[in-house]
Amino acid sequence: MYAVHPGTVSPELAQFLDLGGYAWKPVADAAEVTADAPSEGWTGAIIRLDSGTGDGTDAAWAVAQSLRESASTAVLLLVRGNALDELTMRDELFDDFCLDPFHPRELEARLAHLAAGSGDGSTEIITYGPLRINLDTYEAVVDERPLDLTYMEYELLRFLASQPGRVFTREALLNQVWGYEYYGGARTVDVHIRRLRAKLGEENADLIQTVRSVGYRLGTYRWR
Repeated sequence: MYAVHPGTVSPELAQFLDLGGYAWKPVADAAEVTADAPSEGWTGAIIRLDSGTGDGTDAAWAVAQSLRESASTAVLLLVRGNALDELTMRDELFDDFCLDPFHPRELEARLAHLAAGSGDGSTEIITYGPLRINLDTYEAVVDERPLDLTYMEYELLRFLASQPGRVFTREALLNQVWGYEYYGGARTVDVHIRRLRAKLGEENADLIQTVRSVGYRLGTYRWR
């Protein structure tokens, strides 16, 4: 579970966390970080650093300090451009930062990087038939052949492969892969699917199947 400060979470951040399937809990101050910590500890923390100085900024740094003292929790800061000077000489209190307002894809990538860095060193791999996707290194291979994918091609393939057999509409893929603020239209999905099939090769192109009048899925599913 992620600790999120301040306790009043913006609608944009709450929507990002909910859509991404993150378990999270708002914390108002350093005392709540300790009092509300789950038994297994915090997975990580997202702290919004308000611009300028004052009680809000001081509270944010106090939360970061509490997390560092109680456990080696990975801390990510959301910071506005005019508050970047606040990071000076405080490297020990955070692991990474993301400019605010944030882009959902960037924030997701940074959280994934933090999670990989705080793990036990094991590598998480998705395997489906001849396809293998390394979630730590953002690499994919099919029949042991490396795939030269763009970032969004990789993200689309990873998302489909994480739930093989499940059918996703184009609108759902736009929402989950490109982010809820993306307005590129359903054609964007079709173009990326076509490119992915070409890169998988003729012998593996049918790993991604079209479900007529609905959308796409990776692999097959036999209803029992």
